[in-house]
Amino acid sequence: MNKPLNVEQSIELATRLKSKAKAPFDNAYRAALDTTGATYVQGFLAMTGQPYKPLEHSWIELSDRMIDPTLPHLNRSAEALHYFPAHRLTVKQLKAAIEEAKEDYPEDDPLPIYGASPYEYYGDLMLGGKDYLAAYNAAAAKCQDLKQTGATSNGLEG
Repeated sequence: MNKPLNVEQSIELATRLKSKAKAPFDNAYRAALDTTGATYVQGFLAMTGQPYKPLEHSWIELSDRMIDPTLPHLNRSAEALHYFPAHRLTVKQLKAAIEEAKEDYPEDDPLPIYGASPYEYYGDLMLGGKDYLAAYNAAAAKCQDLKQTGATSNGLEG
């Protein structure tokens, strides 16, 4: 069961960190470093409306809630967003993974983090293990459901 999204904290954190629209992984990384007790989460986002496909995304979790520092850039209400976590890292694990990625692949962006090899390929070019694949499939099913629900509520056939 997903934790509830705290809209007010998401907006406040996004404003304070000057989050960027197309940088959910960097936004969540900076939010995790800035928020005591945070866990960095990568996964997928399904939302009402176009594009009706899972978006690879990142946010942070606290013990009782989620905070999405990219929320103000998504142009959707919290009720229209559905989060599917695939990978969780403590701040300590996150920092270690970033350092390792910078050492091993200095020319590449260290985010997102996919865990240990071997990876399974799916989607267009995304990587990840079985947890990523399960989250992706759940998000894809939700997107399909949202598309059919949207078509039905608009009087169109799905």
